[in-house]
Amino acid sequence: MNFLHRLQLVAICSIACITPAMAAAQAAQSTPSLVAAIDQVHGSYSLRTADGASYLRGAAIAAKVDSRWIHASDYGQPVVVAQNTSAELGKAHGWTVTYSRRGVLPDLIYQLRVYDNLPFADIQVTVKNSTAHAIAVQDIRPVELNTAGGISLGGPDADDRVLSDSFSEARPALRIHDLGDTSNQMHRGVEVQLLYNRKSGQSWFAGALTTDKFLTVSRIHLAQSDPAHGIASYEIDCEGTTEFTKENSLRNAVPENQVELSATVIPGQQITSERLLLGLGADYHTQLDTYASIIKQIHHARVSAAAPMGWWSWTAYYSAITQDLVVTNAEWLANNLKSFGYNFLLVDEGYSIERGDYLTPNPQRFPDGMERLEKKVSGLGLLPAVWTAPFEVSDKSWVFLNHPEWLVHNTAGKPILLGNILTDHLYVLDSTHPGAQEYLRKTYSTMVDKWGMRLIKLDFMEDSCIEGEHYRPGTSALEAQRIGLRIIRSAVGEKTILDKDESVMLNPVGIVDIGRISHDTSHKFTTIKGAAFGMAARYYMNRNFFVADPDAFMVTSSSAKGQLSLDEAKVSLAVAVVSGGMLEIGDALPILSAEPDRLALIQNRDLIEISRLGKASIPIDLMDYEPQDGQPSIYFLKQTPQQSILTVFNWTDSDRTRSIRLDMLGLKTNRTYKIVDLWDGKELQACDGCTLNIPQPPHSVQILKIVEAQP
Repeated sequence: MNFLHRLQLVAICSIACITPAMAAAQAAQSTPSLVAAIDQVHGSYSLRTADGASYLRGAAIAAKVDSRWIHASDYGQPVVVAQNTSAELGKAHGWTVTYSRRGVLPDLIYQLRVYDNLPFADIQVTVKNSTAHAIAVQDIRPVELNTAGGISLGGPDADDRVLSDSFSEARPALRIHDLGDTSNQMHRGVEVQLLYNRKSGQSWFAGALTTDKFLTVSRIHLAQSDPAHGIASYEIDCEGTTEFTKENSLRNAVPENQVELSATVIPGQQITSERLLLGLGADYHTQLDTYASIIKQIHHARVSAAAPMGWWSWTAYYSAITQDLVVTNAEWLANNLKSFGYNFLLVDEGYSIERGDYLTPNPQRFPDGMERLEKKVSGLGLLPAVWTAPFEVSDKSWVFLNHPEWLVHNTAGKPILLGNILTDHLYVLDSTHPGAQEYLRKTYSTMVDKWGMRLIKLDFMEDSCIEGEHYRPGTSALEAQRIGLRIIRSAVGEKTILDKDESVMLNPVGIVDIGRISHDTSHKFTTIKGAAFGMAARYYMNRNFFVADPDAFMVTSSSAKGQLSLDEAKVSLAVAVVSGGMLEIGDALPILSAEPDRLALIQNRDLIEISRLGKASIPIDLMDYEPQDGQPSIYFLKQTPQQSILTVFNWTDSDRTRSIRLDMLGLKTNRTYKIVDLWDGKELQACDGCTLNIPQPPHSVQILKIVEAQP
């Protein structure tokens, strides 16, 4: 589907499910957008678009029990029961399919529903222990497809592109890949995976609706490295976090510290997978946007706060931050940028004596302590903010030295070592332990009640999201993280802004206010370019999961970490602006006094107004970007019915001229438009249903305001 059709789509087509008995009755009715069917003999399920343009065919379920896989094929003919329901997402028609070999194997049960008002189906699998002994469940698989051709998007497989979300916003760094662009013949996604065919415009979407206990992981396996051979198999698993922590925080850990999640289920009890949303169709933007709106609804996402604007210390000074530097930057911010709306000041890592001892300042760097410093910041009319890593503790911290029982342990009863930071060893706080819970309450209530903190960053939560033995038996890593986050929320109250950083994307929704959506930025164009993938691929999360945190932008010409040309500085700021989220300056502010052209960028009223609107610009070429661009580069934002913003990046190392028709943006061709360059405020030639030709030098961005001259 082209850009125009995507942008003009307003209404969501209804879904219907068709069984053989209903086929004749529905033949004369309007064509539904999704068709579902259950194989009465084997119990497998299929989904397809009504016109047959794309389909998922012959999917089954499975579970890993007592460390071995049990598949639907291990059972006889299942019991299939169809029913109409009124579920959380609206009226639905569905099936409950039960596989049973009572006394021999646990029952496998799945419920598949399709909705009257949504172009999706959802599925959830239950493992019920119908045996006479306890079982241990390691994995539940709601989607298992082991035959080539089981997924078809109506075009050559070589034209497929894959968007696979990652374990956190940065682990691994998110990229959009062509189907054959993989080193191990597999595309792995966490919580969200989108498969799109550039020829047919059809897409397959799968997204986790919950993280009650398990991490949802999807895998597309290629038949061979050549994508022309297609997809050999596909599965979606609900499992623990260990597969990913073994690649990150536990990659150097001894085997006994790499604990696999294994949930005990006693006879007569059951355990369920996460709920998954599945969709097929010809508009991937609608799939992503609708999924996000559902997440907002069912998790009561906290998205009403205004996007913060301000300064943070990390990319300006990194761990060399001191009390004097904070005061200097606070005074400069108050004198030069507060009137533009930049009023938050965040002190990042480096202020505390150890990770885990956040109430104890580093005496050499912060001799007056944080309470006195933050009162000085508040006295300047600024809002104080601070960094923490809530679930990590150093072996030199008070918690480790006095209460090792507050830590997550391995099966041998020893605290699990994450890794090192300089000479410190890091461990994980067990947020289910009453003592650890009281430590969290005291730490975060002190920051708010005594220090006056208005925003608190919560970092490194993917590193500390490990499976292990908790004080509360049977707790998974995701459950423990959410327990800890709820304790922190209770301690800081409803008005303090919590910013999640480095974590699984869905798990903190409904508890935090702001969420990082890409990896760290820096004073290097390559880093900014890489971070832009996250801004594009997670655009739908802004104001649905949380307010987007695009990380800091930098505009000064140089720092100890790199240099930016003026065009590259514009790119850094524009990447933050298109996110629709917070604006956080990552420069040493006094340098801007000597660089007025750079200072003018962050004082640009038009860009500030875009940010205050709180809407993410839509990456209209998210999955259709040109090969020479290598990533999405065209963003569109409808500010008002008469005013729009077009942002175009040139990520390449060469000059690039792009031609964009206004009707491709959904704008009417029988209108006259005024085109304004947002960087310098100059009005370009009026455009009457025309094509914009945008020449750009390498590493640059153009932001145009398009105003309907005669509404």
